[in-house]
Amino acid sequence: MLLAPENTLFVCGATPVLLLADAPVHAVLPPLIAPDGAVPLCEGWSVVPRLTLCVVDGPGEQGVVVPALAAPVLGAAASDDGGTTSADMADWCTAAEQAGGAVVLSVDRLPKSLDWSALLTSGVAHGGFMRAVA
Repeated sequence: MLLAPENTLFVCGATPVLLLADAPVHAVLPPLIAPDGAVPLCEGWSVVPRLTLCVVDGPGEQGVVVPALAAPVLGAAASDDGGTTSADMADWCTAAEQAGGAVVLSVDRLPKSLDWSALLTSGVAHGGFMRAVA
């Protein structure tokens, strides 16, 4: 299932994060409660971080494809036209490869501001750490 890039947010960091909004896999991902910030492994799921497409693959036929090059990336410089540059997505992909995966969080809608404590403790997010597939 293709997920519109405006329903995603890639967040750069030592452990990169991919936020998915209104994703068709939300109900099949495990609810996430991590009050201590230790995000559990999302068993049976993987992420394929690529510059043009990012694939979140689950068991059976479950999964989503994100047109990554068109998706917003937080934590990297914006291009002159106000969008994100391919280097931003490249940084996210590199971080995911170095971390061995990414935290993938599915929510009903993208938050106006990132409150990690609320995302990890409220029970509204589903997902966890997904290992990267080479």
